[in-house]
Amino acid sequence: MGGCRSRLGRGAGSGIAAGREPPARWSVAGIAAAIVLAAFGFLPIANWVRGPLPDPNYADRISEWLTGTAIAGGAGIVLAILSRRLEWLWPAPQARRAGDWVVRHHAAVLVAIGAGAAVAYAMIARSVFGGRPILIDEIVQLRQAQIFASGHLWLPVPAHPEFFSALNLVDIGHRLYAQFPPGGPALLALGVGVGAPWLVGPLFAIASVGLAGMVLAAAEPDRRIAAAGTALFAFAPFTAFMSGTYMNHVTALTWLLLGAAALVRGMAADRPRPGWALLSGLGFGLAATVRPVDALAFAAPAAIWYVVRAARSPDRWRDATAALLGVAAPVAAMLWVNARTTGAPFLFGYEVLWGPAHGLGFHAAPWGQAHTPARGLQLISRYLLELQVFLFETPIPSLVPVIGALVLSRPLKAIDRYLLIGAALLLGLYFAYWHDGFYLGPRFLFALTPIAALWAARFPLLLHRALAGRGAAARLAFRAVAFALLVSGLMAVAYAIPLRGAQYRANARIERWAVPRVAAHAGVHGGLVFVREAWQDQIVARLWALGVSRPQAELLYRAVDICRLDSAVTHTESLRDAGASAQAFPQLAPLLADSADVAIRMVAPTTAIALQRDYRYSPRCVARLDETVAGTAPLAPLQLLPAVQSGDDNLYARDLGARDTILLDEHPAVPVYLVRPTSPGGDALPAFYPADRDSIWRAARRLIP
Repeated sequence: MGGCRSRLGRGAGSGIAAGREPPARWSVAGIAAAIVLAAFGFLPIANWVRGPLPDPNYADRISEWLTGTAIAGGAGIVLAILSRRLEWLWPAPQARRAGDWVVRHHAAVLVAIGAGAAVAYAMIARSVFGGRPILIDEIVQLRQAQIFASGHLWLPVPAHPEFFSALNLVDIGHRLYAQFPPGGPALLALGVGVGAPWLVGPLFAIASVGLAGMVLAAAEPDRRIAAAGTALFAFAPFTAFMSGTYMNHVTALTWLLLGAAALVRGMAADRPRPGWALLSGLGFGLAATVRPVDALAFAAPAAIWYVVRAARSPDRWRDATAALLGVAAPVAAMLWVNARTTGAPFLFGYEVLWGPAHGLGFHAAPWGQAHTPARGLQLISRYLLELQVFLFETPIPSLVPVIGALVLSRPLKAIDRYLLIGAALLLGLYFAYWHDGFYLGPRFLFALTPIAALWAARFPLLLHRALAGRGAAARLAFRAVAFALLVSGLMAVAYAIPLRGAQYRANARIERWAVPRVAAHAGVHGGLVFVREAWQDQIVARLWALGVSRPQAELLYRAVDICRLDSAVTHTESLRDAGASAQAFPQLAPLLADSADVAIRMVAPTTAIALQRDYRYSPRCVARLDETVAGTAPLAPLQLLPAVQSGDDNLYARDLGARDTILLDEHPAVPVYLVRPTSPGGDALPAFYPADRDSIWRAARRLIP
């Protein structure tokens, strides 16, 4: 890797004239990477491999790609032919002058790209996502950020956690905190402190654009390509939409790019640069406090690079030592937080909730299914097929120029090898991870976006070099490809990207409804507010409160008739309330014996429950089912509201039917409200409805079996 010393950071290359250079031998690593991307990005591997995760959308995707590529390719051919007579269609001199201007003003171009990205990310955060967290991961991390902003690492677990628990919130023992590593919530806490947590994602994404510009400039000596790659990364729909969220993938990528940028700057120097090495290690260490797996993928090859360089030049051990110190500082802080939340430095909240099965490896996953190599192949296949769609949203599959550039690449520089090794490790690590990580695209591959953008930007010049000197037909072919890519991009901008934005804007309307002033606008102050969640969500929360682990609860609610489970949970709660100390799961496990007669069925547009064939429901179960069909709302978004900045002084709790009387007794003098949708159906927004205490008590007595 040390061979990159004289090439990193070089100025503009010889440009189009480079096409007259003698052809160099192909890059074996580039060809191998292209084969992997082409195989997993186009072939139906997820459907060929026997496993639980086939890709049901594969045929539709292929059909759309064939149609879109035919349209863009046909337009490209027509425009290429016309450009031979209409010279203004192919303004090569103007393009060369523009490229020369980019070379001379590279820093200004990067600033302009960053400024444009800042506007785009802020608009997406506010207009598309409403400045609100949507996914439960975002919600729980923001809640942890509020805990940090209050000056605490955790909060005491409520006396009756079934009313307040959330999926990814640890409430085992006496400490309440998020399952996620502390780095992401700590960064969100900065936004909480100024009353604008929605700004954290866009601000870090803007920093990522600047750092990506540094990394790409080091990897690509032609400043025009480096600037184009930076722009592709900054404005790629996958980048832009994710940057408007609260997801920790955004902040993790910023720290990864900081580590990579400092790494290449230090490696480009002819003598040790411990300052850059320290900054590099700090970037990777901070990334580890946000997303440890992503950090490992890019920190491990960086460590090897430092060691190899030090083995060749002993004075470079100063760099390796400084990088190690940089990694150690934030990681030590994370381990300190772990020790005071989970109780052990190397025990993460994930494992507290889900057990050792949450980790990497091929074993039974927390939800019961076995994660096997075949299942891992299915996940990687689906991730890369999804990346083809969501990266650029173009009718031509997004990875086509990336694959083309890898095929045409010359032997790779050290920085390119480092980035590709990191990308391969990331894919390998998520190959061994059981969870299907999809949100706004294959989010586990978000760290690959700047690398993909760089190779996509390289493709036109590499193709030009490959075709140079091969005659008029080759020149026409190059123009056709260039026009096809241009038309594909214009189609994405004009149609696909706005359509995707509208789709995201229309989703999760209930989560967006839970804004800080929603209760004040409804005239609700200082009240006890019960939120009507779906019946199965209520039962799962009650199982957790009984001490049933998350994996065991998942198994029960998926495999046991919901009415039978509700009745058994109610009986177990009555025993516990009476002072019995027996463990709950052994009492409930016999219900699994009839799981073969249970099927998951849709009972509402967004609600599926387990129903047992020929099982007769009691009036109590019929009433609970009717409530779910009438409409439900999630509790977690509303739990974010009683923070200092919102001014919301209500207590939000999960509606648990007959058990609501517990909170009525604890809060005897406050008004009571119920939050539920105004009408059945998935599109109806919730509203606050005054609730009568006496009516709740009467209903509770009537529904007790």
